Amino acid sequence: MSETQVPRQAAVTDHSTGELVKQLTEQVSALVRDEMKLAQLELTRKGKQTGLGIGMLGGSGVVALYGVACLLACAIIGLSHVLQAWLAALIVGGALFLIAGVAAMAGRGRMKQGTPPVPTEAVESVKTDVAEIKERVKR
Repeated sequence: MSETQVPRQAAVTDHSTGELVKQLTEQVSALVRDEMKLAQLELTRKGKQTGLGIGMLGGSGVVALYGVACLLACAIIGLSHVLQAWLAALIVGGALFLIAGVAAMAGRGRMKQGTPPVPTEAVESVKTDVAEIKERVKR
């Protein structure tokens, strides 16, 4: 009869405190590097989307500017049949400055309300990591 080999249990090795501290510092530094990469990737992705949106808004703004110029010319020509041409242009120009002032004030208020872009996913991930480390330290 042949002897059957019984698998031996893996010997549990005890690590010294120095080795554990070394492992801890290596793992924490790797974790920090990974979190920084995640934040960088997230901000890059958000930046690309924002850039595309800004470009599209800029293009639509140029087209809208030409449309507004045509409507302004129409308004001036229409008023010039009732008033002199220079007075019609002056009235339309004054109205435009008034509208521009109101829009500038509203835009200024909105800019103050804006918040800086924050990599929310990375922040949540770091919070989760810190909570996990605190929990394991308590054990």
